[in-house]
Amino acid sequence: MSRTLRKRAVLLALPTAALLALVPTTATAYPGPGRVTGSVVTHDPSMIRTPSGQYLLYATGGGISSKASADRTAFSAGADAFPSRPGWWRTYSSVPEAWAPDISYHGGKYLMYYSVSKFGSNTSAIGLAVSTTGQPGSWTDYGTVLTSNSSSDFNAIDPNLFVDGDGTWWLSFGSWWTGIKMIQIDPATGKRLSSNTTRYSLASRPSGTKAVEAPFIVKRGGYYYLFASYDTCCAGTSSTYKVKVGRATGVTGPYRDRNGVSLMNNGGTPVLESHGSVIGPGGQSIMSDVDGDLIVYHYYDGNDNGTPKLGINLLNWSSGWPVAY
Repeated sequence: MSRTLRKRAVLLALPTAALLALVPTTATAYPGPGRVTGSVVTHDPSMIRTPSGQYLLYATGGGISSKASADRTAFSAGADAFPSRPGWWRTYSSVPEAWAPDISYHGGKYLMYYSVSKFGSNTSAIGLAVSTTGQPGSWTDYGTVLTSNSSSDFNAIDPNLFVDGDGTWWLSFGSWWTGIKMIQIDPATGKRLSSNTTRYSLASRPSGTKAVEAPFIVKRGGYYYLFASYDTCCAGTSSTYKVKVGRATGVTGPYRDRNGVSLMNNGGTPVLESHGSVIGPGGQSIMSDVDGDLIVYHYYDGNDNGTPKLGINLLNWSSGWPVAY
């Protein structure tokens, strides 16, 4: 058994009191990322575990970059999701490349929502691709789900699909401008539900910087939790990115932080912030695994000239709020 697997076995065998002693209790006591090796340079990771036990990770860059792992520790680089990039991408980015994929599995199919844009612009689009295996090269692109342009008050990037227990599908998204939004999705098509044209607002920063993006929603213990990345990404060791969370009793909000402050009014309880050589953690996704919930994210390595690296930590929910450990 590997050191990592032995460590997980020990953690799972600990009594609750001993396990909680490992969980940080102050905002500054953030854990280091769990050990990962191999191909660890990444940005905006989204990961899933297949029925065979393989971990598949997709991330920003190229035709959507990929990695795979058998043990959640050693990662190897794979091919792009799209060997040939869809032609419509050039309408939204001259590069063109795709950002911030969101991979999930529903109804016997892997779904991947992703964004196409250029940095600092809200002429953007969210696309959808579907695969029966989830493997690179197997994806069929279904075009745009939602677009925005220079006259929009939102930015159509950073999608996250949430499927509720009642069978309703929701897509949260957004970056800067007026913040995080949500639309209802038709499960039959994976695209916007025509009978509900409402665009809900979930989080915003009406004063000061507009920097909130990359939403991810999970439901735990009767609450909906909205994770988002705040402040400045993509500046290496100068990045101020951080992950915050709020919760609500309904999927469309209102979301409030631990102090009761609305996420529509600059609220948010910190989950991960810069600490030591771990700079600007964000671009997060949440994944349920055999040993608990994971937060999967990127950070800039202060010991490696600010190179973006893969971060993975477990989450403890015992307080009613997610705590990384």
